[in-house]
Amino acid sequence: MPEIAELLAVSKSSAYLWTRDMPLDATPAEAAARRSRHSRAVAEARWGPYRQKRDSEREATRVRLAEWVGALSDREVILLGAVTYWCEGTKAKPWRPGATNLQFINSDPRLILLFLRYVALLGVEPERLRYRLSIHESADVAEATAWWAGILGASAEVFQRPSLKKHNPTTVRRNVGEPYRGCLVINVLKSARLYWEAEAVMEGIALSEDQSAPAIM
Repeated sequence: MPEIAELLAVSKSSAYLWTRDMPLDATPAEAAARRSRHSRAVAEARWGPYRQKRDSEREATRVRLAEWVGALSDREVILLGAVTYWCEGTKAKPWRPGATNLQFINSDPRLILLFLRYVALLGVEPERLRYRLSIHESADVAEATAWWAGILGASAEVFQRPSLKKHNPTTVRRNVGEPYRGCLVINVLKSARLYWEAEAVMEGIALSEDQSAPAIM
């Protein structure tokens, strides 16, 4: 403050009155942090109401369409299950045409439960299912296993040894932290024929013609 007063040839009190509302940052890093906080506050003031309205509309849509779906018939579950498996399950390749046992892997518990409902309708007993966690080694494997066991309504003891992915400290992936619980791998023993059936159902869906009226949601 004295330096400013001397440079401008004014009293110290005048220099103070002119500059008292000006933020003083000790370092460039502090100045950058202050500008960042200000930018976030401005953005929140502008977009906060929009995000709240959007989130409210999204929740209303979720509730309305979830109720619209209603109860599914066995046929509908089998159709959905076959499509789900063909999108997310392991499939035979030209270099390994015999790999036709069902293996399903996903991080979404809703798809996991749909797949289990699907194979149950196909007559798969619980004893033919094998569960295994696929997760990064830096995650809380025990907590993730317990979480998936809760989703399945099973004991953590039924899980096989997990597949641990090597941790990369410089990773740019976003699925880290507390919500990260890896993927659940489900193997169905003696399921080659079920694989053929899923493949055939998918082919039937692809070749089918739309003869229904438009759905009203």
